[in-house]
Amino acid sequence: MSFQELAKARYSVRAYRPDPVEDDKLARVLEAARLAPSAANRQAFRIVVVSTAAEKDGLRRIYGRDWFVQAPLVLCVCAVPSEAWVRKADGWNAAEVDATIAMTHVVLAAAAEGLGTCWIAAFDPAAAREVLKLPPDLVPSAFTPLGYAADAPGPKKRRPLDEIVRRASAK
Repeated sequence: MSFQELAKARYSVRAYRPDPVEDDKLARVLEAARLAPSAANRQAFRIVVVSTAAEKDGLRRIYGRDWFVQAPLVLCVCAVPSEAWVRKADGWNAAEVDATIAMTHVVLAAAAEGLGTCWIAAFDPAAAREVLKLPPDLVPSAFTPLGYAADAPGPKKRRPLDEIVRRASAK
């Protein structure tokens, strides 16, 4: 499948089958995140893989939707600001962007493997820190269930290009 086909096929899955995710598929999804571009190649992110069977109650504290714990796995991508490239001009830290790019690779690689995901940012960060026992230097950035979809994609609603693209003029 071409990249354009993959981008069109990927959707936010909100119902999952309980079927386990094969180890080789999980490995390829995680490898895609490892290969993601990052500022100065610092890879200022970590990925926490959680078995929903072992952590259902804790995961519900992080994000309270029932479908969040239907998939066999949940992934949390964390930023590591202490390891990130920092822009000298204004002190901007690239850790969150690095984590975001890694998550993008996760959701696209998962779709290529026939797996479903749903990018979640509306989670409780304090609960995430506690449930996942995150050290202070890890900042939870995004979560996704990872498993086989039990739903089907609806139509995608996207803005037209002329609403989101602006061409700069050198004049």
